Amino acid sequence: MSDALKERAAEAALAHVADGMRLGLGTGSTAALFVEALGRRVAGGLSVTGVATSQATARLAREAGVPLASLDEMPELDLTVDGADEIGPGLALIKGGGGALTREKIVASASRRMIVVADSSKLVDALGAFPLPMEALTFGLTATRLAVERAAERLGLAGDVAPRRAGHRLFTTDNGNAILDASFGRIPDPDSLAGRLAAIPGVVEHGLFLRLASRAIVAGEGGVTEIEA
Repeated sequence: MSDALKERAAEAALAHVADGMRLGLGTGSTAALFVEALGRRVAGGLSVTGVATSQATARLAREAGVPLASLDEMPELDLTVDGADEIGPGLALIKGGGGALTREKIVASASRRMIVVADSSKLVDALGAFPLPMEALTFGLTATRLAVERAAERLGLAGDVAPRRAGHRLFTTDNGNAILDASFGRIPDPDSLAGRLAAIPGVVEHGLFLRLASRAIVAGEGGVTEIEA
């Protein structure tokens, strides 16, 4: 899908932003378009304060003129606007393609509402075509990978679980951790998988975002659709 569709979804999300709001600012290509659009509104007089979910988003927000605070300075937010790699039934999400999933989940959980902005290619009947990212400690990464594979196997899932690379180096998050990408395919029971992954000590956080998003704003060739959880 084109950036034009993503931009339409991001622009539509601005209708849910009110003066004085405390906003969580997501990470990724569609979230970046929202931050840029928000910056134009701020330049026009809108008063908001953002909490960025990544260093990249923080840089973009500063360039766009969006005032920022840390989550410690502003621990309760009105709204988070973020993208997603997949949007499934009930607005269950896979996130983490940009590697910021832990901070994204913390910020979303600190918000009264979360809106997901995406193009229609992200809508799926069941999660799992997009590899599931997990943030993991670099210490004992192989042991953690094996534990993930065993946990998935107990649920009838199988597939490659591999550390993400950045060229010839291990990809590391803003938190200094690794990302494991799990190509399980169709995930029929995201809740069970989420529970098993959360119980693995080396897994810092997984990219299953369940019952966090209250609305999705999805742009397709036929226009913009809003979906409520």
